[in-house]
Amino acid sequence: MEFENLTSRLSAVFKKLRGKGKLSEKDVDESLREVRLSLLEADVNFKVAREFIASVKAKCMESAVLESLTPAQQVIKIVHEELIELLGGRAKPINLSGDPPAVIALFGLQGSGKTTAAGKLALHLKKNGRRVLLVSCDVYRPAAQRQLEILAQKAGVGFFSMSTDTPPEVIAKKGLEKAVSSAQDVVIIDTAGRLQIDEEMMGEARRIKGAVSPVESFLVADAMTGQEATKVAEAFDQALGITGIILTKIDSDARGGAALSIAKVTGKPIKFVSAGEKLEDLQVFHPDRMASRILGMGDILTLIEKAQAAFDESKALEMEKKLRKKEFTFEDFLEQMKEVRKMGSIGDILRMIPGMSKAKVDVDIDPKEWSKVEAMVNSMTPLERRRPEIIDGSRKRRIARGSGTQVQDVNRLLKQFFQARKMLFQMGSMEKAGRFRLP
Repeated sequence: MEFENLTSRLSAVFKKLRGKGKLSEKDVDESLREVRLSLLEADVNFKVAREFIASVKAKCMESAVLESLTPAQQVIKIVHEELIELLGGRAKPINLSGDPPAVIALFGLQGSGKTTAAGKLALHLKKNGRRVLLVSCDVYRPAAQRQLEILAQKAGVGFFSMSTDTPPEVIAKKGLEKAVSSAQDVVIIDTAGRLQIDEEMMGEARRIKGAVSPVESFLVADAMTGQEATKVAEAFDQALGITGIILTKIDSDARGGAALSIAKVTGKPIKFVSAGEKLEDLQVFHPDRMASRILGMGDILTLIEKAQAAFDESKALEMEKKLRKKEFTFEDFLEQMKEVRKMGSIGDILRMIPGMSKAKVDVDIDPKEWSKVEAMVNSMTPLERRRPEIIDGSRKRRIARGSGTQVQDVNRLLKQFFQARKMLFQMGSMEKAGRFRLP
């Protein structure tokens, strides 16, 4: 989970602060020293960490903070605001201005996830009503073109490539011509990478950029490389002039140093973050939301967006009608479970809820458990699914045998079902009374 270690450390620091009635300058210094160590342990650039702490301290030393009735909350508020600034201030929308097709070029080292990021970005733009063409200019890596073609098919967008003995800049130019003739809105150029920065790669990147004049030149950087990602970003920006950054593998980075350093050091915004292996796992980067998640405050807006994307509106209305009538069966339970799974892991979903700290959501639900639940429900008769109250001991044993599980598993499932149904009925009653609105 991204920023897991940093979130845990900062939570401990702020817990100590909240235990103090009034804050002295010594209290602030001690807390900020721990915050600084936390940032450095998260692999944040040394200069970035130093400037961040200096800025926070200057604001914390104001009398309005030290003399406040809730000084700890004031300090946390300042840290939150400074984190937002450190991460880029506000979300920077992708630039698709000018006559179509708009060209987006992706650059980066080999292994950073460029090709997958190209597919994810294509799907993101398609969902926003754009006609997209993916162009493969990686003529070196075996099966690179085939990989991008498969991603294009999955995303439902166009694909263009040429033989691997064609110069990459020629492929890029021909791809743009294809996009013009087929009335595409956006062209995404996937370029080749190297294991490390060299002049040959930079020269090729400059030729591709010169051939198609992209409106966006994104660096795709691996978040797990920490400060190294920042150095790579600086090198690409100096050589090419990047316009933004896509951070990949952020879900696997427990430290967070790249995200917290890269925007400040390069002056270039993080436009997207990739968290997960699915094509849908690309998110617009919102500094304020990420700052809230780092401080354990949750991320309700992203959770709502995920829910809106995952849940079918007609099914949601149908479920609302059932809840009003106090109807909820195992068939509904299974359907809702499938919808929730589209949003990602339960652990990630819970972490977006304010107050759900790492300790409370440390145990995630294994995907195998979902399969067991599905098998148990499928082993029930239609009557048992509609009226689970009739499931007695002999029925439980039959369901367990049919699903390859234990009676204890069936008991656990029934308990979870009845708890979920009770909660949903309560929400339905509140909505009916006008005190709560179902999404």
